[in-house]
Amino acid sequence: MALSSPRRTPLSDQVIAQLRAQITSGEWPVGSRIPTEAALVEQLGVARNTVREAVRALAHNGLLDIRQGSGTYVLATSELAGVMHRRFADAEQAQIAELRAALETSAAGLAAQRRTARDLELLDGALARREAAWHSGEAEDFIQADAAFHQAVVAAAHNDVLLAVYADLGEVTREHLRHDVGPELIAERYIGHHGILEAIRAGDAQRASVEAGRAIGVCATAEV
Repeated sequence: MALSSPRRTPLSDQVIAQLRAQITSGEWPVGSRIPTEAALVEQLGVARNTVREAVRALAHNGLLDIRQGSGTYVLATSELAGVMHRRFADAEQAQIAELRAALETSAAGLAAQRRTARDLELLDGALARREAAWHSGEAEDFIQADAAFHQAVVAAAHNDVLLAVYADLGEVTREHLRHDVGPELIAERYIGHHGILEAIRAGDAQRASVEAGRAIGVCATAEV
């Protein structure tokens, strides 16, 4: 984690760039707590005030969330993702559901036409992790695993612009999932996603889109 920026760059900017790199690379995933201020001071070899200034700057940009008494957590992977989260924080959940439907049904249809063998492997793994998270009974683990499955579907569409937009909306969609799932997992509200994957595997774009839309609707009978 050694700093390597030119000396002309202000030290605080170097630290901001380094911390941003930890976030955008996925080394510090969304929702994770970053190292303590003392640990960052030791790792970076800079003054505590410099680290504090960098963390505050990234919090202002929407990448970090400083929680007094708890620590600092990754909120988004880019400034745009942070802006999206703040912009839609008070949006009606029904409208977020419609936005998800517009993006995810299109992505599922494209994925059915374009998926590769590697995409199917990744989707199989993501679905297995989603089901394991459901059976764990931990709501937040399930939310993260469900979001990861949908991200894998969008990635399988092989449209870089669609994937970038969807990634920037990541925390918005996770907040929608939290609202939908609630604080605890209820069996009657589970919607299985096998249908999405099987339609993609079969190359059936229409059915993949329908299944993706159904997954966003309010719940059906448990399918695990």
